[in-house]
Amino acid sequence: MMTRRLCPVLVSVLLVLHGAVLVWGKANFRQIEKKILDSIIGPGRYDSRIRPHGINNTDGPALVRVNIYIRSISEIDDVRMEYSVQLTFREQWRDERLQFDDMGGQVRYLTLTDPEKIWKPDLFFSNEKEGHFHNIIMPNVLLRIYPNGDVLYSIRISLVLSCPMDLKFYPLDKQTCSIVMASYGYTTEDLVFLWKEGDPVQVTKNLHLPRFTLERFFTDYCTSRTNTGEYSCLKVDLLFKREFSYYLIQIYIPCCMLVIVSWVSFWLDQNAIPARVSLGVTTLLTMATQTSGINASLPPVSYTKAIDVWTGVCLTFVFGALLEFALVNYASRSDAHKKSAKEQQKKQWELEHAALEADHLEDGATTFAMKPLVHHHGDLHAEKMRQCEVHMKSPKVNLCRRWMNRFPSRSKRIDVISRIFFPLMFALFNLVYWTTYLFREDKEE
Repeated sequence: MMTRRLCPVLVSVLLVLHGAVLVWGKANFRQIEKKILDSIIGPGRYDSRIRPHGINNTDGPALVRVNIYIRSISEIDDVRMEYSVQLTFREQWRDERLQFDDMGGQVRYLTLTDPEKIWKPDLFFSNEKEGHFHNIIMPNVLLRIYPNGDVLYSIRISLVLSCPMDLKFYPLDKQTCSIVMASYGYTTEDLVFLWKEGDPVQVTKNLHLPRFTLERFFTDYCTSRTNTGEYSCLKVDLLFKREFSYYLIQIYIPCCMLVIVSWVSFWLDQNAIPARVSLGVTTLLTMATQTSGINASLPPVSYTKAIDVWTGVCLTFVFGALLEFALVNYASRSDAHKKSAKEQQKKQWELEHAALEADHLEDGATTFAMKPLVHHHGDLHAEKMRQCEVHMKSPKVNLCRRWMNRFPSRSKRIDVISRIFFPLMFALFNLVYWTTYLFREDKEE
């Protein structure tokens, strides 16, 4: 009975002792970390003003390997030519002054809460316009020290970076925006930046941009030389392709519709002056407003953009339709003037012919009888000659001219020609425009 009572008591005691051992072990581990930190960066033991040695503890340059993780790209501004990016920036180097005993593998690394106590590379972003660190709730900084002296420094930062753009092919363009990182004070004799082997740049999978698509990115070196020496530099080129569907819906299709609407005046009656004038002026003003709205969202550059070619040609077609009506109106008035002149001339000729016949009747029967015979013979000969000429020339008559002869007035002919000429020329322009820019894009790829 006593043995049965003692068993639960022993189990409880063993559990208490085990918990005490674990607590003591953790407390002892924290004491070990404290001793290690005091031994490597304690007062008088480490000077953060002095850079680490080179490879194998030589006087060569310190090697710093860099990799970045792009968390988001929030905005790409065409007017200011800049873009905003948030990234996790990591650097790794070896400082042999920070080596310590890992206690048989018990200490994998040490986490330092105060990064200011050790030396760090003086890297800066050379194309930065604005930037800030993230300090909510605590500063987003990580610093680890490994037993062999390797140091991992990671920090989350948000940047607004300059991105010079070439807008000659806008909106069918691709833009290359860079992240340029360089040493500010240390020359290549003291400090060299290298990309981390394997995968130096990572991009988040859920990266979504409203007007661009990140096609690919490249890493490169951009070591530069100035008056004060040669400085190590790293560069990431991000290739963005502009999404064309937005511009197709908002710009290209409305412009095509305006141009087609301006052609409606060719099918209206030439005497419908108010309708044709209002249609032409309305489409011209709408096209001009569309063009000014497009240019307002872009920087004023000195060269011609692809969208300028499109809007300029569309505006020219709309303006040409308005000028066509002016030409039709002028031709219509000219035709009316000629018609009235012919009618007046015909009336005058009829009056003269009637007076001549009256004079002939007064001359006598002989003269009256002889003249009709002479005139009848001449008219018959002339009629036979005209029939012969028509019969000989009819196979050679141009079909286009024969078709145009169906429209006796010049104003009507101008409208009929415009109905064919304007759509044909606009289709030809579209063929040249899209072939030029789309084939150019394929060639660049």
